[in-house]
Amino acid sequence: MVAETAALRRSPLAHREAEFAELGQLVPRVSLREEPFLTQVNLRVHPGSPALARIERELGLTLPGRPNTVARVADGSSTALGSLTALGSLTALWLGPDEWLIVAPDGLAAELTERLAAALDGSLGSAVDVSANRTTLLLAGASARAVLESGCAVDLHPRAFGSGDCVQTMLARAQVVLWQLDDRPSYRILVRGSFADYLADWLSATIRTEGKSR
Repeated sequence: MVAETAALRRSPLAHREAEFAELGQLVPRVSLREEPFLTQVNLRVHPGSPALARIERELGLTLPGRPNTVARVADGSSTALGSLTALGSLTALWLGPDEWLIVAPDGLAAELTERLAAALDGSLGSAVDVSANRTTLLLAGASARAVLESGCAVDLHPRAFGSGDCVQTMLARAQVVLWQLDDRPSYRILVRGSFADYLADWLSATIRTEGKSR
């Protein structure tokens, strides 16, 4: 039944796959595509508490304490969740002093939420599956930062924002979580499903404009 339900899922931007591919051919300096159905679990727990220590043991990483940074369990690492060799990476994004977003591959939401809730063990906090709340856009290439700077007030220059940084901000008036993956640069843009088409429209138009200016 679960497999049948998964087969029926349709991501907010599935209908734009061909458009994104064509856009990449028109403007080779930047690419845009959707990364649908990532597992996303919102975690609230008191810093320095025994519950935090239990959760970190469960995840196999130290939750980032520095604002707007991420911590990652790499492919092939072992955690209490089991070997991630076949499952891919797991990342914790700092959202606030006692709040993180745990991002993992598709299909792990139920197990991850259950295990985090068990690690809380009645302590003040929460672990909530928010995977259906947002979809993810991957923007990459030499012109990716210039595209984002057209609609984002955050200083994205490498001296201020680089690989392993994340921020909650507004992009073209849409609330997003912006996460830089590498120095290419590549960015994940996590946006509410109801704003996904709007933001895709803006990104597509801005990419085309950036292509004409080169």
